[in-house]
Amino acid sequence: MSSFHIKSQIRVLGIDDSALIDDRILVVGAFFRGGEWLDGVVSTYITRDGMDATDSLIKLALNSKHHEQIRVIMLDGVTYGGFNPVDIVELSQKSGSGVIVLMRSLPDLERMRIAASHLPFPKERMNLILKAGEIKEVVTKESENPIFIQCSGIEMGKAIEVVKLTATHSNIPEPLRVAHLIATGIVCGESCGRV
Repeated sequence: MSSFHIKSQIRVLGIDDSALIDDRILVVGAFFRGGEWLDGVVSTYITRDGMDATDSLIKLALNSKHHEQIRVIMLDGVTYGGFNPVDIVELSQKSGSGVIVLMRSLPDLERMRIAASHLPFPKERMNLILKAGEIKEVVTKESENPIFIQCSGIEMGKAIEVVKLTATHSNIPEPLRVAHLIATGIVCGESCGRV
């Protein structure tokens, strides 16, 4: 686990995917300094219901000019592009950054198992989801609903601190909120979904 001091301008890469329109899913990363300053945007594609999300996100982080500055990578859930799971431990190790997974509600593992059973490599998919580990509830704003997080390569207490620091305009951290707005805006013609 990387231990580091959380600065107000910590560099965070928030990653979200776009709407499921075809088999090639756009994934957008928004680079932030803390929860206020957008410093850049990157993108890549993954396969709908594929098994390439981990490798694609590692390349996205490593190939960016911002790579050396990224302290934390934030993910909106542990699956992208339908049911394309991310190995957050491998992502953390290979990118050299802490990884924080954010969820708006607790995952329904039985429902996920059923969904995985209809796709190739069902056991591998579920293993990656379970590998993400402990889930903690976090309240970022007193008037908002709680969110739930998992992490790798960063202590849970520090992960909670980063989430609260970057959730400046809603209960969702700005790097993820903006990545979502950009990804859905490009694919749908206008931003859509929960932000």
